[in-house]
Order: sequence, then C-alpha cells, then structure tokens
Amino acid sequence: MDLGIKGFDYRRVTVDEGVALSAAVGGSGPPVVLLHGFPQTHLMWRHVAADLAADHTVICPDLRGYGASDKPADTDGARYAKRTMAADVVALARALGHDRFALAGHDRGALVAVRAGLDHPDAVTHLAALDVLPTLDMWDVLHGTTAAVGFHLYLMAQPPGLPEQLIAGSPDAFFGHFLDVWTRDPEAIPADVRAAYLAASRDAVTSIVADYRASAGIDVTHDRADLAAGNRLRMPVTVLQQDWGAALGYDATALWRAWAPDLAHRTVSCGHFMAEEAPAEVVAELRALLKR
Repeated sequence: MDLGIKGFDYRRVTVDEGVALSAAVGGSGPPVVLLHGFPQTHLMWRHVAADLAADHTVICPDLRGYGASDKPADTDGARYAKRTMAADVVALARALGHDRFALAGHDRGALVAVRAGLDHPDAVTHLAALDVLPTLDMWDVLHGTTAAVGFHLYLMAQPPGLPEQLIAGSPDAFFGHFLDVWTRDPEAIPADVRAAYLAASRDAVTSIVADYRASAGIDVTHDRADLAAGNRLRMPVTVLQQDWGAALGYDATALWRAWAPDLAHRTVSCGHFMAEEAPAEVVAELRALLKR
C-alpha cells in the first residue's frame, strides 16, 4: 500500500554496512528526527511532521527492522540493540547534513532515542519520549498480575524460534490486537493506515522480535552500565505518558528524573498512539521542548 507523508520526499540512506534506512524528509530549518513505535512505521508521525515542517527540517525514518528499512538477520544478538539502532539514526542525520538535531521517539522509537541521547550527547540537542519507560525501569515495574499488560514483552524475550513461529502463525491478529486495545479513538488510525501497519509488521516478524528480545538482554546490559557510571541525559527532555504510574503503582516522574535531570513530564488523556490521537497536543509539547 503506497502511503506517505504529503509533501515529504522519500530517501534511502545507507547507515551501516549492508543496512539502509528509508526516511521521509520535509520542511526546512532546524532538524528534528521523529522515530516511530510498535507496531507502526514512520506514518504514525504524519500529522505532527506536517506541522513541524512549517519551520523545521523533519526526518521520519522507518527504524532498522521495520517498514521499508532493511531487516538484517540478528546473527550476533546485537544487530537490534538500541545502541546499534541509535547509531543508525545519528548516521542518517549526518548523511542528510545534520551533525546536531532534536530527537523524539514513541514507544520502541523512544527507547532508541534515549540510547542516542546517552551515547551521542553532542549530537542530540533535545529529546522527547512518548509513552515508554527506560528499559531497566520498564522491567522493574512489571510484576504480579499487572505484568499481563506487557505479555508481548515476555513472549518476544524468549530464545529464537518459538516467538517468531507463534506470531507468524497469525500476524494480523497479533499486531492488530495492539492497534485495537492501545487506542481510545479508533478513528485516529484510518483503515488504510492500519492496513499499512499490518502489512509492514507481517513482513518483519523476525526483526521485530529481535528488537524486543534485545530489550530483555543486551539493552539491559548497556543501561546497567550507564547507571553504574552515572551517565545521564544531558539535554532538555520531555516525556509524555499515559498515567501508567497510577495504574501500576510507580512514580513515573521520579523514574524518568533519575535519567534526565532537565525533565518536563506530562500525562495525557488519550491512548498510547498519541501522535495520531492527539497530534496538536504532541506538537505543542515538542515546540515547547525545542524552546528550552
């Protein structure tokens, strides 16, 4: 299905040996990179990107392993580490002429954005994370029956073989489940966009599982090393989240502030897919962040 962000050009950029990302690029001005979440593609930013492009250069890639970007086999357990995916993003921006840029990510893309901020503080000027917790904290807050909300995290953390087989047996049911239950406004994801998300995910089961598996393995190792070394996000950070803290019993602001001293933390009333459900609110928060 040939959908795109209206007015944006599409480019294919090699970012690593044998790996190229597909990216939509539009607008002019200070650069902002927007990273999508699961089970989506860059299309999730279509409303936000169009607004920001009025006065920014906006770059919306499909992450490694997703959408139209390359999906290398995870031969060493590290090809979908957030460190690797963050290096992709920095390489993409540089290839497009931007050594420094603002970065916003949703869900999986937010984890990539955080890793980029930790590993490349001289490149990331501002950082926004939408509806996610840092990896270590995510695992820590899931316990007891409340962990059922994250069943997919545990499924895709299993060794290679079973998760891929189970998901590939009924991919539309699996990925469609999250598109249905994580939104409060079904009209926010039109039928053609939903179909595009399902088609893209259907073709990327192995790489999506590899992305999630990394978050239960190598990403935890990297985050623990940063925590021990006192490495923190140095740039201004904005976090937008549903009120998961109240539901699961933790202080989301405190968890984030431990990683991001210069933090603005907001809760939203929409569902998980906030860039599609409440794009005006997301744009306002991003513009406020960019002024800090």
